[in-house]
Amino acid sequence: MRGMTAEQTDTTPRIDPDTRSGERVALEEWLDFHRATLAQKCEGLDDVQLRTASAPPSDLNLMGLVRHMAEVERGWFRRVLAGEEADWIYSTKEDHDGDIHVGETDTWEEAYATWQGEIARARANAAGRGLDDVGVGKHRSGETFNLRWIYLHMIEEYARHNGHADLIRERIDGATGD
Repeated sequence: MRGMTAEQTDTTPRIDPDTRSGERVALEEWLDFHRATLAQKCEGLDDVQLRTASAPPSDLNLMGLVRHMAEVERGWFRRVLAGEEADWIYSTKEDHDGDIHVGETDTWEEAYATWQGEIARARANAAGRGLDDVGVGKHRSGETFNLRWIYLHMIEEYARHNGHADLIRERIDGATGD
């Protein structure tokens, strides 16, 4: 990542979206770009740093953001698009923000693997569907959404949380970058 500290390593490939792609490819490339951006924001940190809520009074932390995005991937691509009955991973009725509320025993290895697993399922569930195809499941609002809307929403969701990740990361070790 440009501007990162010398200790920071860039092991997550992040490919700039093609400027001449068609709509479907462009949406997928931008979503993958933002997924990789979040991964890069977390690189080079240990579990303690990844669990650190560094911008009080917010309890947002990088590991929690990754866990949150695993929940979001699951919600939109499994529940809404594919109609799967997929339980929450981290959140509960008692703690709706359980994805963000990480504990001392929560690890990056588990959070990252879970997130990547949800991304793989998202890609599989989107494959073979057209952008105008409406998901067979419903959002908690009762509405249905087409794949185009889901892609656009996911890009927005990652972009917003990548902004949070920027600030959290800079407060942890001073690293900045796009």
